[in-house]
Amino acid sequence: MAEDVVFEKLNIDVLIEKLEEHLYVADRSLATALYLAIKMNKPLLIEGEPGCGKTEIAKVLAEILETDLIRLQCYEGLDASDAIYEWNYPKQLLYIRMLENRGDVKGIESEIFSEKFLLKRPLLAAVLHDGKAPPVLLIDEIDRADEEFEGFLLEFLAEFQVTIPEIGTIKCKKQPLVILTSNRTREIGDGLKRRCLYYYQSYPSREKELKILRLKVKGLDPAVMEKIVDFVNLVRQRPDISKKPGISESLDWANALAKLSAKDFNRDVVRATLSCIVKTQEDLVRLDIDSMLSMLGGKSS
Repeated sequence: MAEDVVFEKLNIDVLIEKLEEHLYVADRSLATALYLAIKMNKPLLIEGEPGCGKTEIAKVLAEILETDLIRLQCYEGLDASDAIYEWNYPKQLLYIRMLENRGDVKGIESEIFSEKFLLKRPLLAAVLHDGKAPPVLLIDEIDRADEEFEGFLLEFLAEFQVTIPEIGTIKCKKQPLVILTSNRTREIGDGLKRRCLYYYQSYPSREKELKILRLKVKGLDPAVMEKIVDFVNLVRQRPDISKKPGISESLDWANALAKLSAKDFNRDVVRATLSCIVKTQEDLVRLDIDSMLSMLGGKSS
């Protein structure tokens, strides 16, 4: 099991501590979901708003377990071959020409359709992984993939094996720890959900977001950090904002103000840097900075 490589006795409190050591602040509920995914050897589906740290969970978990992170980025039109393998046709062609020049073409088909000519995509890389610990397989933004690919993925997660017609079926050496993420742009099928443990990653509380900023951003006045968190939360509460800022945007804003050595959180500073958290022109126009600063008790000039 992956956890045996790092932990002799894994528990939820240790996992929370390890996550924070790697600059990830996790609620106990999230740590419990991760703990169960490791102990039960089941995939974990994490849904939530964009920018709330779903992808980062897999990255940090791989660091904690001292293993490789293998990432499959999903997109519309993704199919099984894109996720598993393809043949390295230029390399095969060069090899064929070399054999022909030597007059040695016996068994050429079995030669060129062998593992050394495979381009390993994420799922095959996870199956063939031969490290000391199983890898963390991140299947990112599964909601962007088509339902057909979701059906294939359901089969893969059941067997952890892939079939290559020219070679045969390859079974997983060590079952990876699988993290799937979804921004909920479409509903994930019941079959896949039943295969996984489930966790919903919401926007953090004010206290948690402040803790994240303090942990990751250095050189910024604590009072400015508080204003950032409060302002971002006001933006998130606006129903007319189409692209609500996540934790990643809060971190970008805090880092930007730290780089600018900002000592105050006033209108000029906010107006100059608001694009760190607001990503469309329409949303920028909708925000009345003066009134929002007034609500926070901040200076408008």
